Amino acid sequence: MRESFIPAYKRLSRNEIWEKVKTAEAILKECRLCPRNCRVDRRSGERGVCNSGDKPIIASWGPHFGEERPLVGRFGSGTIFFSHCNLKCIFCQNWTISHLGEGEEITFEKLAEIMIGLQNMGCHNINLVTPTHQMPMILHSIAIAVEKGLNIPIVYNCGGYESIEAIEILDGVIDIYMPDFKYSDPEMALKYSKAKDYPAVVKAVIKEMYRQVGDLVIDDRGIALRGLLVRHLVLPGGIAGTKEVVRFIAEEISKDTYVNIMDQYYPCYKAFEYPPLDRRITKSEYSEAINFALKAGLKRIDGVTV
Repeated sequence: MRESFIPAYKRLSRNEIWEKVKTAEAILKECRLCPRNCRVDRRSGERGVCNSGDKPIIASWGPHFGEERPLVGRFGSGTIFFSHCNLKCIFCQNWTISHLGEGEEITFEKLAEIMIGLQNMGCHNINLVTPTHQMPMILHSIAIAVEKGLNIPIVYNCGGYESIEAIEILDGVIDIYMPDFKYSDPEMALKYSKAKDYPAVVKAVIKEMYRQVGDLVIDDRGIALRGLLVRHLVLPGGIAGTKEVVRFIAEEISKDTYVNIMDQYYPCYKAFEYPPLDRRITKSEYSEAINFALKAGLKRIDGVTV
């Protein structure tokens, strides 16, 4: 399968991909890249909730071996961590990057060079971490990188709080969508991420992502090539609403959706001010989450034999 695999963006003509860049960059004039709909002119220096402009800002990059097995393989996932975020999670584990904006502004050309460099290191994919608010700049850099020989899958590793308009622009560019599904309860989403509409938004977004790429396809090396991978972080006290999350995925997306139900929550940033987020989850809370997924009929749970 790998011999015949062609990344989605390689099927686009030069004009098609640059037309997508033009469409995406136009959104920055009255920004609606995410459901915040700040409508600020980022090209003139105005800033919205994400506090970002119109150039790429990154915190770090390199081969990453802590991602899901189908992304890591032998040589790692080529991760690029983007600064700032459109969500305001009070328990963010990368808060110095997402909230404080740790990182540096670079050119489109430099970001393209980083992508090529990660490919040259042997990374199995380009993993865009927190790309939502920088999508046009990333797309511009991808277009440059394609002309320089980029030829591995692109992973859109996002918080799930996306605009459908933006995700539709990425149709035919992204091979692997990896959204979080953080909450199923609007009140929890409001309290902990200042996004009451998050559950409704993420459901619509995941449906669109699945329409574009389908179930995750893995080659004979165990490496992901194309498809949807959903992450769900189990939170203390049932805050994440896991039962509804897995029901939705199983019944409204696909029982073959590759799902990572994560147990690595730990309190940081402002979490200590919001019990029960001031503690790690218990073994029984995680076991309950896995049981919810199994009972819902999900067949591909990362690290779990079904």
